[in-house]
Amino acid sequence: MSKNISKKINYAFIDSNNLYLGVSGDIFNKDGKKIYSGWKLNYKKFRIYLRDKYKVEKAFLFVGFVAGNQSMHTKLQEDGYICVFKSTLELGTGKVKGNVDAEMVLHSMIQYENYNAAVIVSGDGDFYCLAEYLINQNKFKKILAPNKFSYSSLLNKFSLPNNNVIDFVGPLRNKLEYKK
Repeated sequence: MSKNISKKINYAFIDSNNLYLGVSGDIFNKDGKKIYSGWKLNYKKFRIYLRDKYKVEKAFLFVGFVAGNQSMHTKLQEDGYICVFKSTLELGTGKVKGNVDAEMVLHSMIQYENYNAAVIVSGDGDFYCLAEYLINQNKFKKILAPNKFSYSSLLNKFSLPNNNVIDFVGPLRNKLEYKK
């Protein structure tokens, strides 16, 4: 039984790797023509955007923990994120893997009693069931996918005309891009 939250409180649950890769990577069509130019997200501006646009009070950023990145993690916390760290595995290729999907779903349920609506920041189809559940419970605000060219087709159900469930970070480049 959900406790009565008198003030409208929104939380964001952010898949950091999906957001980073989805915003920063170039995307090409089948003919090799670039259809999306990646850019560097300013996380401080993004946190302010979440607060102003979606009234997000707490932003949980799910990130794979990599030793040596402590200064980045500290900066993200200073910018207003609550970092939830996932243990990582170093793959033989030199890449690091830290899948945060389960933690993100778990924390959205742990925090369930504390928010009125959730913003899911990811284009990953693994969060379809979470979004569907939150919609059915009237605890859903928005899916915020990195860009319109590379989000999961599982989320297409939410992107039907007149179904204002998905927004995209990509078009916000002028507002949210990191500039030196």
